[in-house]
Amino acid sequence: MNNLRNSVRLIGNLGMDPEVKDLNGGKKLAKFSVATKETYKDEHGDRVTETQWHNLIVWGKQAEIASKFLKKGSEVAVEGKLTSRSFTDKEGVKRYVTEIVVNEFLMMGSKKEN
Repeated sequence: MNNLRNSVRLIGNLGMDPEVKDLNGGKKLAKFSVATKETYKDEHGDRVTETQWHNLIVWGKQAEIASKFLKKGSEVAVEGKLTSRSFTDKEGVKRYVTEIVVNEFLMMGSKKEN
């Protein structure tokens, strides 16, 4: 059960095309966001849908695959781990970021004709 300690699994839709960066040493990094929706009834019985946005990072060969096949609106299932980091922006303000580092992803839905 050690793999349950920091495990995230989501199914959602891409909010943007993956942004790919080539890093020193030939490594590739792809960043994109995924939206998940939750629907429930509030105290008045009205149906409410909430959307959560998740920032994802994919490394290496998977980054290449993501950039080639994933597009804004694509449905994808991901499995990875939650990470947090901080940085100082150009104005000197410390910013905090929470991201999911993807171990595996699965493209879902039907193939679109080009």
